Amino acid sequence: MTKKSILLSIVVVAILSAAFYTYKATDKKEVSSVVTDYKNASYRIEGQAVKLTNGVSEVESAPGSVSKTITKYFGNELKKDLDGDGREDIAFLLTQETGGSGTFFYVVAALDTDQGYIGSHAVLLGDRIAPQTTESGPSKSIVVNYADRASGEPMTTSPSVGKSIRLILDPTSLQFGEVAQNFEGEADPNRMSLTMKQWKWVQAIYSDGKVITPKKDLFTLTLKNDGTFSATTDCNGVGGNYIATKSSITFDKMVSTMMFCDGSQEADFTKLLTQTDMYLFTSKGELVLNLKYNSGSVVFK
Repeated sequence: MTKKSILLSIVVVAILSAAFYTYKATDKKEVSSVVTDYKNASYRIEGQAVKLTNGVSEVESAPGSVSKTITKYFGNELKKDLDGDGREDIAFLLTQETGGSGTFFYVVAALDTDQGYIGSHAVLLGDRIAPQTTESGPSKSIVVNYADRASGEPMTTSPSVGKSIRLILDPTSLQFGEVAQNFEGEADPNRMSLTMKQWKWVQAIYSDGKVITPKKDLFTLTLKNDGTFSATTDCNGVGGNYIATKSSITFDKMVSTMMFCDGSQEADFTKLLTQTDMYLFTSKGELVLNLKYNSGSVVFK
């Protein structure tokens, strides 16, 4: 083989090697671009793309601005197939602060696809609301429950008006549409009261997505007009005092009988009562106790 042939062979091998490694690098880049965690996906808020990293996005509010727009994962997750492909998708809440005093809450969804998680357009719930629960609705819909202020109330007023919005996602446009709700025959929150009935514990939902549901249908709460309450659990009877205003409520001076019951959820239940600071009623006939620091809510029916 001549020197010219050897040199030509070396050049060909070098070109093929470079092409191979370029292909592998491109292939690796394509694989790594698949979003495997919905907290790292992109969502659209008010028409703008927002890319989360570990559940957070922080960008300049305007080019060269000192002010930051901060978007964060809040929680209240619901796992459900939202597009009918048999995969479990995720709906949850985001908050966004744009440099002022407001904290805006949004509903978004992350669809689980062959290309990884794909984020939806966001739906605004309101400014400085009090999120409650996100529940599965009929068919592919979801129901987001939250508390807001009455019309005309200042932002310094704690949210006390229960609201619900039913949404369904269009998997093509990735936009939510609001489903009209018919509350005929359901409860009127304005006519409900704490002392109107014995309340049965349904569930507790923390803002980080943790859910506690009673294993036994034995947990009740009865609030009396004299400022005392009584409760039944899966073990002991509980009683004590409560103080309530139009929207706030606290429990104290709790006492109980002293039986020991293995596997009881009594401690979880009484802890929830001690952490309560607000309440509201919903059009579904529910009493919702809000936990301190917007950390979650407890639902009674």
